[in-house]
Amino acid sequence: MESYQNAAAKLCSLCLSAPLRLILGLLVVFSAAHAQDQSAYYRIETYEPPKGVNFEASGIAVTADGRLAVALRKGEIWIAQNPTDTSKPDFRLFASGLHEILGLAWHDGALYATQRAEVTRLRDTDGDGKADEYLCASTGWGVSAAYHEYAYGPVFDKEGNIYTSLNCSMGKTWKGAGDEATHPLWRGWVVRTTPQAQLEPFCAGFRSPCGIGQNAEGDIFITDQQGNWMPTTPLFHARKGAYFSHADSIPDAQRPESPVKIALKQPDGITVAEAMKKVQGYTPPAVWLPYVKMGQSGTGIACDLSPGKFGPFEKQLFLGEFVLSGVNRVFLEKVGGEYQGACFPFIDGLQCAALALGFLPDGSLIVGQSNRGWNSKGNRPFGLQRIVWTHKTPLEVRTMQLTNSGFRFTFTLPVDAASLTALTGTSYTYPFQSKYGGDELDTQPLKIDSVQLSPDGLTLHVQCPTTLRPGYVHEFELPPLKAKDGTPLWHRMAYYTVNKLITD
Repeated sequence: MESYQNAAAKLCSLCLSAPLRLILGLLVVFSAAHAQDQSAYYRIETYEPPKGVNFEASGIAVTADGRLAVALRKGEIWIAQNPTDTSKPDFRLFASGLHEILGLAWHDGALYATQRAEVTRLRDTDGDGKADEYLCASTGWGVSAAYHEYAYGPVFDKEGNIYTSLNCSMGKTWKGAGDEATHPLWRGWVVRTTPQAQLEPFCAGFRSPCGIGQNAEGDIFITDQQGNWMPTTPLFHARKGAYFSHADSIPDAQRPESPVKIALKQPDGITVAEAMKKVQGYTPPAVWLPYVKMGQSGTGIACDLSPGKFGPFEKQLFLGEFVLSGVNRVFLEKVGGEYQGACFPFIDGLQCAALALGFLPDGSLIVGQSNRGWNSKGNRPFGLQRIVWTHKTPLEVRTMQLTNSGFRFTFTLPVDAASLTALTGTSYTYPFQSKYGGDELDTQPLKIDSVQLSPDGLTLHVQCPTTLRPGYVHEFELPPLKAKDGTPLWHRMAYYTVNKLITD
């Protein structure tokens, strides 16, 4: 299925001749058949938005009493009183007049919205259902009116610190911006605001860090988008002092208050694997999402914290995908004290680009959507959808872990040993460069010495010790496995990013 999706995505970006349009039409039919297959496991429901409202859902939050708050890019916040009823959610306007909201959170009895120039705390103090208190909770980063100076978030840690991720400027500035037009402060950074309202630089090296979220342990993760210094979508583990490659943030790293220690100039045109050895302070992604194979623009992040209400993927991360209008899944583990892990396809066929993700208390996943500015596989201009587990478990790779000699796959259902045939794999790295994007480099097949399925059918051990490489993605295509009850394998592709090897 992945090859059909990849071809369709590439064709969508071309001016199509009649034969190509016919091929694309067939691919769409094939994709629709796949959507029917996925509906056996996960049902996609579409919300009826308020009439006459361009419902560009750019932020998701759940209030203490279980209502769904949805931020719109153009500056409004609506609250669904009945969020599990997509036909009659009863949306009511809560706040308006904000500037390009790209993130929403509920914290300590209030909604927090990330605008272009600040994070705003909103409360309804008189109980009429509308915000009457708008207070600045975080500000202080540079804004020059360049087109791409987006701000995303907020995320709160256990101490109440606020985290905001900031785009690089990437565009013409407004003359009235003054000194900020020369160099807007902390662009391409994650900044932290303390409970005492003190803004602090936290980590750097981002291009367009559209997704910011947390795992079950409260660690902060960021998705970025392909471009210069970003060969494909990464998932970064954000921590104080880390640097993630984008050179536009280097000047601010020279400031005395910067926790990031990086040289004023970095190599250009080497590989990521080489950069891990040569570039001062460089921190690679925990996971690379291979281009087109796993999407083209990563967005929102949500962690499944429900006790099995969303299926067999508790505590895993779900990542929005803009161009291919879907959601991907990530499993993380720590090796040598640092996060790395695997990514897998999950849901496709959404009505348009996924932008913001969040879970309702019942375990369903809400996806805010907008096609504004870029095209996506889904052709609707905006919307909101809900993904609900049907309580039928798919046969899927649940976890993929590194061992000292290869990988350990665990499955959601026992695998029928008779369906286990040959599996293949390759590994590759990416360029570390100022040019836009980048192809897979130094691709080599994985030499698989042995494959062993456990007696209970739940674990597959793959031995390939001589071809494990740090700084490389290890891609596997599993055979068309079947569970012992006949359920076919839902997704055959798996991609593990190795940053460190297990040496003991």
